[in-house]
Amino acid sequence: MLTLQFVPYAEIEHLDSSTRIDKLLDIVREDKIVLMQGRLKPEEETLLIQKTMEKIEEEFKGVEICTIFPQEKDLQLFKRLKKEMIKAILGNRDGITIIGPANIVKEIKRDINKIELFTAVPSARTQKIKLKRSSGKKAAKRSASKRRR
Repeated sequence: MLTLQFVPYAEIEHLDSSTRIDKLLDIVREDKIVLMQGRLKPEEETLLIQKTMEKIEEEFKGVEICTIFPQEKDLQLFKRLKKEMIKAILGNRDGITIIGPANIVKEIKRDINKIELFTAVPSARTQKIKLKRSSGKKAAKRSASKRRR
């Protein structure tokens, strides 16, 4: 099953950068795709990558990240100043950031009008087959060891 978890900006705005990244990574390590309101600062993205590299293991292969935000061109001076003042007061809530585990999110393509998120979720059938094969090997090892005695 594929799980998406929305993280509103209000939930993480009061956190320092390190705690914010840890919170997001904890969600991703649960094999959930994070949809975060707003975006990370460039130094936070760097910290996310560093912490991800430290935590890579067989079950956790890393993360895929994509940020989409509106870019309004040719805004009048007053509208641009108004938008910057609101951003300074409320924080950087523009856009959305998607962070997912690399073993589930294979690729994120962004376009002007859409986001394409390509996933690969192991099916329950595949997991059952793997379990049957591993239990068959154990049985074969047990019978071989009995013959040696």
